[in-house]
Amino acid sequence: EQGESQVARLPTISAAIQLKIMAQKTVLITGCSSGIGLALAVKMARDEQKRFTVYATMRNLTRQDKLAEAAGRTLGKTLEIKQLDVCSEESIKTCVSSIPDRRIDILVSNAGMGLIGPIECQTIDEMKTVMDTNFFGLVRLLKEILPDMKKRKSGHIVIISSVMGIQGILFNDVYAASKFAVEGFCESLAIQALKFKLQLSLIEPGPVITEFEKKVFEDGMKMDLSAADEETADMFTNIYLKNYKQIFQILGQSAEDIAEIILAENPPFRHQTNTLYTPMTTLKYVRKSKYLSLTYLAVLTAASRLPRLPHRLRLLLRPRWSMGIDVGINLSLYMWPEISTLCISYL
Repeated sequence: EQGESQVARLPTISAAIQLKIMAQKTVLITGCSSGIGLALAVKMARDEQKRFTVYATMRNLTRQDKLAEAAGRTLGKTLEIKQLDVCSEESIKTCVSSIPDRRIDILVSNAGMGLIGPIECQTIDEMKTVMDTNFFGLVRLLKEILPDMKKRKSGHIVIISSVMGIQGILFNDVYAASKFAVEGFCESLAIQALKFKLQLSLIEPGPVITEFEKKVFEDGMKMDLSAADEETADMFTNIYLKNYKQIFQILGQSAEDIAEIILAENPPFRHQTNTLYTPMTTLKYVRKSKYLSLTYLAVLTAASRLPRLPHRLRLLLRPRWSMGIDVGINLSLYMWPEISTLCISYL
């Protein structure tokens, strides 16, 4: 009888295992050699409930050592490293076709590149490369993966955008343009996605302390400024670059912070990860355009003088998202004149 009872329970156990396997989601992440991509890939692969099979991709597989080390025992089990170059349709197709049934439940478009400095000192080819990676890289991914998601009427597309896709920042002209393109593209696509029961999430970090930012800064330091006028070169060197590291030290988030946010259940269509940027990104909605020119000035001031600013200003700069998005935005807009005035007075 005991044996019969055990046999009788076998189908139930088998069904539970089968259900667990079916529930496991296939995740494709681009740009995993470092930073947000690496942190997210490892975090998902280490999920205690084993909800994810992660394909962590990068353009150059010679840079996989850091990811392999961080992945540890998950490598070859819940995490696999693959080559994928978002600037190559053939590379994307090869990678996607190597995944069982070409099924991707969650796509995380993270690969990107930065470019800072006066536009007079940048070549058109450099600008095209940024657009090709940050914008057309996403487009290529979706051209290959979206049709399968539509057929299944299921899938989640996560795009690592930036606060600079909402509001441009001094000397980030081309990078901001590429992120604005991403934001507009996704806004349009989101309407279509609803019809096919697909979910889109735009993740909009502010400063994040990664190798990506370090390389952007180093490239900026080496930039030949001879094509720029003296005043512009001085602004870039003695205002922007001088305060770059301090902004990231004080306002910067870690890649792990961003990964945690991405893994939150039911993420909204747009999610700004850094609440200190709330009053700054809402400036563009202020009718008085003069406040727009104060954005970067306020960022610099808040970053370089925050420890010494008066208590009143530190309270105004404190995160307000806990009150809700609408309330947070309204308060930010209402208080911004006071914030900007205080910032300028302490320059």
